[in-house]
Amino acid sequence: MGILKILANKPWEASGEIDNLEGGGVVEAPPARVGLWAFLAVATSLFGLFSSAYHMRADYADWQQLSVPALLWLNTAILILASVAFQWAWMASRNGRLKAVRDGLSLGGLLTLAFLILQLVAWNQMISAGFFAQSNPANAFFYLLTGLHGLHLIGGLWVWQRTTSRFWAGLDQEDAEQVGAFRLRVELCAIYWHFLLLVWLVLFGMMLST
Repeated sequence: MGILKILANKPWEASGEIDNLEGGGVVEAPPARVGLWAFLAVATSLFGLFSSAYHMRADYADWQQLSVPALLWLNTAILILASVAFQWAWMASRNGRLKAVRDGLSLGGLLTLAFLILQLVAWNQMISAGFFAQSNPANAFFYLLTGLHGLHLIGGLWVWQRTTSRFWAGLDQEDAEQVGAFRLRVELCAIYWHFLLLVWLVLFGMMLST
């Protein structure tokens, strides 16, 4: 009967609670959190495939080691600070410190925008120096990987904008459901930025070493 109940359940109508077959209890699983982890699994596979292709292509004779723009070191520091800012906002949301949440979200978003702008500057530096995508496979992978990473950050900024808009629209601290939903959004933003920071560190290290 327990299995039939689960099969008959409509996931789009679920409130985020799943019956535990063995213990008879309930396991809380907010759809947004499940969705994020599913997306991160897909993104990890995608970046993993491109990284494998990068290493395999680097074994060919026409591969010339990429001259990484020095600006990327500054960008790396900026993305680290953005991740720290989102972690700060997450911790503050758990403690009910709304001013710190506002500051952390605002700082994290602005630093991410700065990162993306400077990535475009780095691209322009590469092109101005004659490092075109068609002239060297390493160059092509540089534009591909940094562009793909940037698109993921832009997607994150869309969620960030919705989260900050919800905050500025007014948050009723007496409404436990509203506060819980907002806290979950901040948590998911922080996790997403930590993930993209890790991806960037791996990609940057890979480009430096080959």
